[in-house]
Amino acid sequence: MTTIAILGAGVMGETLLAAVLADGHPPEGVVISEKLPERAAELHDRHGVRVTTATEAVRGADVVLVVVKPQDVVALLDEVADAVPPSATVVSLAAGVRIDVIEAHLPAGTAVVRAMPNTPALVGAGMFGISPNEACDESRLAVVTRLLGSGGEVVVVDESRQDAVTAVSGSGPAYVFYLAEQMIAGGVEAGLDPSAARTLTVQTLVGAARLLQSGEDEPAELRRRVTSPNGTTAAAIDAFDAAGVDVGLRAGVAAAARRSAELSEG
Repeated sequence: MTTIAILGAGVMGETLLAAVLADGHPPEGVVISEKLPERAAELHDRHGVRVTTATEAVRGADVVLVVVKPQDVVALLDEVADAVPPSATVVSLAAGVRIDVIEAHLPAGTAVVRAMPNTPALVGAGMFGISPNEACDESRLAVVTRLLGSGGEVVVVDESRQDAVTAVSGSGPAYVFYLAEQMIAGGVEAGLDPSAARTLTVQTLVGAARLLQSGEDEPAELRRRVTSPNGTTAAAIDAFDAAGVDVGLRAGVAAAARRSAELSEG
């Protein structure tokens, strides 16, 4: 049994805790850190896992999930470094914190994985872009992939591509929510009441995503099938192109990637 230590009992920490338990991992194989007694009692009662200090949590752990704010990572690693087992794999889910920074605050040779999650992990539909260091071999990476996969999909990328991961999937849910805002507003302007406009928009986005996920067809091909010549969809696409929506979206992803790189550099 893989022993998992989760350092950080915030929303994402508890989300990962719930995901690995729902995936069949036994509660006795998971420990989570939390300083506040009330919150610790809540986590224990809700999930049946041991709740303790960060240092105690990592003792004997096979995988250590670091799920705290980026600005808190270094202090936390310094706190637990002496207790991290040599055989443990440390996985950081803190946005923008590079592998070399993590390595500098852990014993030499520690296996490290940098991961970029996104908020749909809260409903089991997350996307994790992960990057291992040289000390993380294939077997360790497979364990991490399986654990994070309990909360969604996982893709392995070189760390040099983490800014692109952040721009596409880390920030990506906000792009979809932005699209939803505009679709709802457009529906209201076209005469729908807000409730109907929201229901139509949400289900359309959910259905389109499932259709995209269900097969091998590219988005452009799926779009083509809906777009009859001189029809309503064609009119909308023409308006989008005239307004530069396509250029704007790509520019937004590029801007997010640049900002991610800036934040990583501190």
